Amino acid sequence: MKTFKNLIFGKQHTVLSAATLIMAMIVVSRLLGLVRQRVLAHFFTSTELSLFFAAFRLPDTIFEVLVFGTFASAFIPVFTKAMKTSRYKASKIAGIVANWGFLIFSVLALIVVIYANQIYKILTPGFDVSDQIQIAKFARILFVAQGFFVVSYVATAVLESSKRFFIPAVAPLFYNLGIILITVVFAEKYGLYAPVFGVVAGAFLHFAIQLPFAVKSGFKFGSSLKITPEVRKIAKLSIPRIVEISFLQVAKFVELTLASLISPSAYTYFTFGNTIQLLPVGLFGTSIAKAALPTLSSQSDDLDLFKKTLFKTLNQIVFLMTPVVAFFIVARIPIVRLVFGTDIFSWSSTVETSLVVSAFAVGIFSQAANSILARSFYALHDTKTPVKVSILALLINIGLDILFVLVYKLPIWSLAAAFSFSSIIQSIALYFLILKRINNGAFNLLYIPIVKSVISGLISGFTMFFILKFFDKSVWIKKLSFISNLDLPFEKFVLDTRYASNLLLLTMIVGIIGFSVYIIVLKILKSHELEVFINLLKRSISGQKFSTLTT
Repeated sequence: MKTFKNLIFGKQHTVLSAATLIMAMIVVSRLLGLVRQRVLAHFFTSTELSLFFAAFRLPDTIFEVLVFGTFASAFIPVFTKAMKTSRYKASKIAGIVANWGFLIFSVLALIVVIYANQIYKILTPGFDVSDQIQIAKFARILFVAQGFFVVSYVATAVLESSKRFFIPAVAPLFYNLGIILITVVFAEKYGLYAPVFGVVAGAFLHFAIQLPFAVKSGFKFGSSLKITPEVRKIAKLSIPRIVEISFLQVAKFVELTLASLISPSAYTYFTFGNTIQLLPVGLFGTSIAKAALPTLSSQSDDLDLFKKTLFKTLNQIVFLMTPVVAFFIVARIPIVRLVFGTDIFSWSSTVETSLVVSAFAVGIFSQAANSILARSFYALHDTKTPVKVSILALLINIGLDILFVLVYKLPIWSLAAAFSFSSIIQSIALYFLILKRINNGAFNLLYIPIVKSVISGLISGFTMFFILKFFDKSVWIKKLSFISNLDLPFEKFVLDTRYASNLLLLTMIVGIIGFSVYIIVLKILKSHELEVFINLLKRSISGQKFSTLTT
């Protein structure tokens, strides 16, 4: 009970310990998110789900511009600094920001709700008029959910600023559970309205679970809209980030519009593929970046220490993500079949979605790197530089989207490929710019560990590819790739992957062997990140405090 209490109420004092906690909860949350998508794929066709996913576009836009534009880049650094001087002052700041956020959201939401029909006619030209009207109806309901999220993410920011990451990491579980339960119970009776109202229920739970702990950490509701110097600074710092996210939303609008022109079900394939690739991005990119921001903010006056933390964080991201990315690329079709392979999710849908996963996988590393690189600028109170780079990358993304779909008439995977390519450009630019800010130097701290991880990942990937092909019965029957020249009694050792149990078994074997190969090669190469990871596991098992670890 004491350990459990410390987990909930205690602080995580280092980047790695905080990130480990966030990772563990994100694994559960993302897996639950996949269960949610599986439930949706069970009850609704790909074409129907495109309407549901399209309805999120307008509510998500207003929410992300306000919330992600403020809290990730501006609120946490200012709130963290205020907490050092006065808990009351910090509480006041949080309350005022929450009031302004909800007020602005409400005004914008009201305007969009009134004109939802006209807006979605422009955004989804590939859908029928009746479908566009239905999307607008769903969107109006979803705005209620986003209203809960606006206040809920203030609570998230307060808790993360206080280095309490457990409850914010648990909250998405309740969001997904709300959608799953309402969908399972009411889908047959109310159709797509069931998951829509499930989103509202899940958003309320996301808010309700965090509020008591946020209040304990210094958050209080109030009626003040006073523009204090701290609130003014948050607003000033958030403007570049808001501009950046606005461009990002334009890119997402373009993706929706172009997907609707490809086919009525294309947006579902894109969304499902994105859901799968977000698992490693959220697990090893977002989680570590969130954990690192308070630490980097506190080290902004010591660039040598700042540099050391940043490089180690990037190394940890690459170390943890490499085997997962290799697994996703090699086993993309088995993964999609296992997650979404319901009776109404066809083989062609599986192939289309797996191609999207592959195209996204190319840029997974860069997405994770962008999370921490952008936050390193935020910690230095510089939100303009990452915004400029992001806008450039988004313009490239939009240009490639239009080129691939309207000019070359490529399938839905091309939108994911365009996103990955622009993300790679963004990470390269951010990396060299942050090096310039922190006076360069100490390159071996970054390059050597990354090279070791990449070499190990390549060996692991080729091993997994061989095993997956060698033990799959369908590959022998179709005489694919290198199997065609072998004359072996394959019936004695292969698995018939038409059956879910065999497919799951083969996928698990491939993953376990691939991860083992990765660890062995890193051990041979004497990876420092591997040693840190092993020590963390030992300390976790032995019950030692995470605070004994260094960043």
